Amino acid sequence: MNIREVKVVDLLKAIETKDADAMSLIDDKVYIQHNLYVPDGPAGFRGVVASLPDGLAKVSTKRVFQDGDYVVAHSEIDIGGAKAVFDIFRFEGDYVVEHWDNAQPLVPANPSGRSLLDGPVEIVDIDCTVANKLVARAFVENILMVGDLSRAEEFVSAQTYIQHHPMVRDGLDGLAEAFGQWAEEGVEVAYSKVHMVLGKGNFALVVSGGHFNGNDVAFYDMFRLAEGKIVEHWDVVEEIPARDAWQNSNGKF
Repeated sequence: MNIREVKVVDLLKAIETKDADAMSLIDDKVYIQHNLYVPDGPAGFRGVVASLPDGLAKVSTKRVFQDGDYVVAHSEIDIGGAKAVFDIFRFEGDYVVEHWDNAQPLVPANPSGRSLLDGPVEIVDIDCTVANKLVARAFVENILMVGDLSRAEEFVSAQTYIQHHPMVRDGLDGLAEAFGQWAEEGVEVAYSKVHMVLGKGNFALVVSGGHFNGNDVAFYDMFRLAEGKIVEHWDVVEEIPARDAWQNSNGKF
């Protein structure tokens, strides 16, 4: 890991340890918060951490990568209930000045026996970063956003597609089966806009807004790619709270 990646891992661990040195990574003057349950500014994050009873929080970061001024972390965070969490931090110089995240409670293994967090962590194929981000975006925009899986093999490996979504089994046929079941049950799965695509080597994260089962949600989809095709998928879907419940005015995205 590079220095920014290490510091982000330490910052997240500070939710558990309350390490003031690790939390000094946050800029003292500007910290734009997009977690709508946390007040804006550097005092908001520090205040939430300070309010946690000692020994309550547990943090284990599984994956982390830097893309320009952004660092993405994929972690298990337990604060009275274990969740899979994606965090995105934006740096200016040596300090973090902006933060986005998405969290979903951990559930039993999916039909293929996989969790929201297990699987490979090694970052390789750094020279493929730009191309892999384009494939990941194209899959979301041309397949998930349209809701038509007929072109999926243009972007996804037909031989290997490992799935970590809680309700979907491995393989493109598993994805088609899930979309078909949701349609039969009247469950709306609608991607409306891609807000951010970040990646490094064989990993790419696509942040989108949309609707799931009648609720406004944020979709965070992370893909692992090999030889130009998606071979593995993790995601976190979080409902966006009603405007009157927001603790800051920055919006989810």
